[in-house]
Amino acid sequence: MSRRLPLSLLIMSVCLLLSACASSVSPPARYMLPASPAVSTQSNAQATLQVRAPRLAHYLDVDGIVMQLDDITLNEAREHQWAEGLGRQLERALRAGLAAQLPNVQVVRAEGNNPDALTLSMEIDQFQGRYDGVAVASGQWQLRGADGEMLAIKRFTAETTLEQDGYPALVRSLGASWEDVAAQIVQQLRLGGYF
Repeated sequence: MSRRLPLSLLIMSVCLLLSACASSVSPPARYMLPASPAVSTQSNAQATLQVRAPRLAHYLDVDGIVMQLDDITLNEAREHQWAEGLGRQLERALRAGLAAQLPNVQVVRAEGNNPDALTLSMEIDQFQGRYDGVAVASGQWQLRGADGEMLAIKRFTAETTLEQDGYPALVRSLGASWEDVAAQIVQQLRLGGYF
């Protein structure tokens, strides 16, 4: 005579087995771009530059860090994610980089109405690791006058070679590429005589 397990015991066994499997899944690693040194706001600033939050290409506006696997294939990492929205991190790092290199300019977030300020806006086309071991940042920036008039529009590209494999090295290299973008913008602003 065969003995059958009661249905409730069978369901409980299956639930325990599933919960044991689920609890073994590790949470994703979360990353922040390297912190920029804090820059104090200049009380004797001769000009003000407002920085708008950058517009990200749709494929970059995700939680996972993006890796370009070949010339046409992109992959969003599931286990390696941004700890904070990428756009916010890029804006904060850009403001810090610009403020450090433009000591007589007050660099602020573009919020409210600042009638005398110039406004910098950006579109980010690429901010990812690439299959050849390079962290790339590219896109376009625009500078507008206080009256909204377009003063400058430029493309940018920055590439940093990864020093080693892995996502921590990729995030550091992406941070270095973004610092290079800030330096390129400062150089163009100075060449244009805006500051």
